[in-house]
Amino acid sequence: MRLKDIIGPSPWQLLRDYLQMLLGTVIYTVGYTTFLLPYKIVSGGVSGISTVIYYMSGFPAGSTYLLINVALLLMAMRILGWRYLVRTIIVTLLISVGIDLMQAQLTETAADGTQALMHILGEQKFMACVIGAFLEGLGLATIFLAGGSTGGTDIIASAINKYWNISLGRLLLMLDIIIIGSSYVISHNIETMVVGYLAMFISTNFLDYVINSARQSVQFIIISEHYEEIAQEVNTRLERGVTVLAGEGFYSKEKRQVLLILAKRYESRSIFQLIKRIDPKAFVSMSNVEGVFGEGFDTIKR
Repeated sequence: MRLKDIIGPSPWQLLRDYLQMLLGTVIYTVGYTTFLLPYKIVSGGVSGISTVIYYMSGFPAGSTYLLINVALLLMAMRILGWRYLVRTIIVTLLISVGIDLMQAQLTETAADGTQALMHILGEQKFMACVIGAFLEGLGLATIFLAGGSTGGTDIIASAINKYWNISLGRLLLMLDIIIIGSSYVISHNIETMVVGYLAMFISTNFLDYVINSARQSVQFIIISEHYEEIAQEVNTRLERGVTVLAGEGFYSKEKRQVLLILAKRYESRSIFQLIKRIDPKAFVSMSNVEGVFGEGFDTIKR
């Protein structure tokens, strides 16, 4: 197997992806360890299982997270690609170490010798739920968009999503409902389950919102006398395909070449700047596209 197949198309792309995944792991770890774990909020996933085990046995949440993920990664080796697997292992290790380190820093020892995690928001469990779930969802989305995973149920969801067009948030939702239901064993309190489901709702919906916003595509229709130069620039500088259509003005009967370009929404500013530099008088139409499948965009799945 070539090195390129594992690390990606270029060193710069690799560096950008790993920095993005590092940022996502920091956001996710802070949300879980600082706001959810101390308040016994089970938001789902392997982190939720780790919370339940921690309060039942005292076993460190980060270590539980790592052990469960190792087992899942071994099972997923044949399903997931090498590039995805390597990134998942790195993210999983970072999160596991981060959770244990933060948990040690947040642990307080009382006068009677008992230890407990610090409640930085006092008794405001609802605020801890909202902030923690928001950070978890943002962290997950940041990691997913870089082609990584936080492991656990995310591995299961990503493996299914690889073959079927099912929302990642929806898949995680179904798995999390079962895990959050098990949180009843911590305190035998319905409130614990309700807050857990609220955290799940916030996290999964924010995850889908961020991912869908980042993946939104746009379509450009450009009519310009300098169409060849624009097409060349878009093709070489932005590495986007361009289709040249034959057009004709209905009234003037003048023959025109029309450029059709599909791109990611975040690339639209670069395209507008490029057009303005080459032909400020060009006629440009931009519209949102519901979905684009093929090379450079999403993959058609069964």
